[in-house]
Amino acid sequence: MITERLAQERSPEPDAAPRRDARAIFAAYLSLTKPQIVELLLVTTIPAMMFAAGGWPDLGLIAVVLVGGALAAGAASTFNCYIDRDIDQLMRRTKRRPLPSHTVTPRAVLIFGTILTVISLALMAAFTNWLATAMTAASIFYYDVVYTIWLKRRTSQNTFWGGICGAAPVLIAWAAVTGEVGPIAWALFAVVFFWQMPHFYPLAIKYKDDYARAGIPMLPVVRSARRVNTEILLFTVLTIASSLVAWPLGFGLVYGITAVVAGALFLIEALRLVGRSRRGEPLKAMRLFHWSITYLTILFIAVAVDALL
Repeated sequence: MITERLAQERSPEPDAAPRRDARAIFAAYLSLTKPQIVELLLVTTIPAMMFAAGGWPDLGLIAVVLVGGALAAGAASTFNCYIDRDIDQLMRRTKRRPLPSHTVTPRAVLIFGTILTVISLALMAAFTNWLATAMTAASIFYYDVVYTIWLKRRTSQNTFWGGICGAAPVLIAWAAVTGEVGPIAWALFAVVFFWQMPHFYPLAIKYKDDYARAGIPMLPVVRSARRVNTEILLFTVLTIASSLVAWPLGFGLVYGITAVVAGALFLIEALRLVGRSRRGEPLKAMRLFHWSITYLTILFIAVAVDALL
């Protein structure tokens, strides 16, 4: 009891504050990498590698591609946070990010993003091949320069063209295993590319006022609900069609049945959103957003299972 009382009398506050600060800074740098996006990208990477290898690829290669890919995605997101710091402070959804909240400095963010970029490309160059490394570098450049600086603030088709870098991990994973990009890889790329519209448009609908306040011409901000509904249905159908096109290129029955069933459920959820919109009911847009993640996860699990059969 005496020891316990003496320990309390030392007053933990001076030590506790730095620990809290350290945790806050670590959390800030982690949030710059947008780990939820990294996690989603990795869902497609391992199955693509497995199918390219016809089973389990070398575990060391998997580790390198996962770490290198995660660092590359984190670097791209970090630069994105730096570039968008002016509009992030205007949006309720993003005003608590590290730069708008002044948890870190812009200079520190640039240094952090550069370090992540160098490490990711060094890993890919040392342990994979030139094609996978070049596509990794191109993805970072495309996301930050082409999408964030150029497209995002200028056109309502920013989500469409930005989908290229979002689908790139499939091609990078395939190239890391085989040194090339085959037809199946392009088919899976098309799935992820088209999927991003019915995945992201519901989010843009929910935060429509935020994007309008920041002057970002997301489709739901600058186009009618009818146009948004049409694109959601169109790209949902194209996503499903791409998954079915991939079936005869080398996949088996497990993948095929999964693509049909999961695709049908995905389409039903998209139709429900459009139906609620047309009837003037509450949209519940995030239901489609969350289901789109479930759809992609289920489909790529089927890719992995098919690779092992």
